[in-house]
Amino acid sequence: MEIMRVLDDLVCSRRIGGLQAASLRLLQNQAGDWQVATDPVGAPVGKWVFTTTGSAARVAMPDPRVMTDLTICGIIDHWVDEAADAA
Repeated sequence: MEIMRVLDDLVCSRRIGGLQAASLRLLQNQAGDWQVATDPVGAPVGKWVFTTTGSAARVAMPDPRVMTDLTICGIIDHWVDEAADAA
């Protein structure tokens, strides 16, 4: 699992059927890399979330047939990014 911040919603007018109608979010990890995740919890922009990858990402979705390898599992109520604060 990894802690990431939600940067924005990601809207795709065309997508493969395996993604179904899953909500997508643009995330940034603590190293500054951007990634796209499915979001079954409805995380708003700016919130810190914890994610899971690989086969666990599919199991974390309400329908494990959704083709994803990164899923938001929960919204963090309080988190201080110590690396960002030190900079």
